Amino acid sequence: MPVISLMTDFGLKDGNVGVMKGVIWKIAPEAQISDLSHLIAPQNIREAALILARSAPYFPDFSIHAVVVDPGVGTARRPMAAQIGMQYYVGPDNGTITLLLEQAEKTGQETRFVHLDRPEYWLPNVSYVFHGRDIFAPIAAHIAKGIPLDALGTPYHYPARLELPKPVKTETGWKGEIIHIDHFGNVASNIRVENLGEMLKTPERFIVRLVGTETCGLVNTFGERPVGELIALLGSTGNLIVSVVNGSAQARLNVKVGDSFEVIFE
Repeated sequence: MPVISLMTDFGLKDGNVGVMKGVIWKIAPEAQISDLSHLIAPQNIREAALILARSAPYFPDFSIHAVVVDPGVGTARRPMAAQIGMQYYVGPDNGTITLLLEQAEKTGQETRFVHLDRPEYWLPNVSYVFHGRDIFAPIAAHIAKGIPLDALGTPYHYPARLELPKPVKTETGWKGEIIHIDHFGNVASNIRVENLGEMLKTPERFIVRLVGTETCGLVNTFGERPVGELIALLGSTGNLIVSVVNGSAQARLNVKVGDSFEVIFE
């Protein structure tokens, strides 16, 4: 049975997510639907790109990921379907697949993109403001039914990409920034395990500096330090994070996405 994941900034109050599922099941009743997230911050394409990139690799081959975080809905931005490696993506061409494209280029995966310009695969009446229901949900369902990408639209080669911040090597470590704050208030940076390399062999020499506050050492788990202590560790996706044991680093430090995040190695 085909798997379709849904990620939106719709929230759960207004029925929009349920309507998209209804559209999918009407076309492809055998589809399994996974709710990846519907609590992306409104219009936050970067957050959607980050969560998609860290989640999609865990899905089965030939899964279809419908991502509808679409501040440009109804404008000239392209509706898109894509294949990256062994998975499919449906949504506005606004950069949500940026990190997946970067990984595909590193590993030599095949990529294909089509402009969804064949209305016979949409719902008959298309709203200016709800393409998730009227275009993207039916397209995801048609892919699940086995319709090839080239039948759904016109191929093209250069999808939109986001300019995402990269960490910078310094004389004493790395300087990056906060890219995500999760439900628990853990603060994630764009400094990753592959940046730190040999530094990880001596974790006691780490100092993480964040809005004038420092943590000493790098731990593996929350349980290594007492409740309420500010700690640094590698998150499950390989990003360096700052947390409070059984608490919220965001609330403690009053930080936001985009704030500086620095690693010093002494």
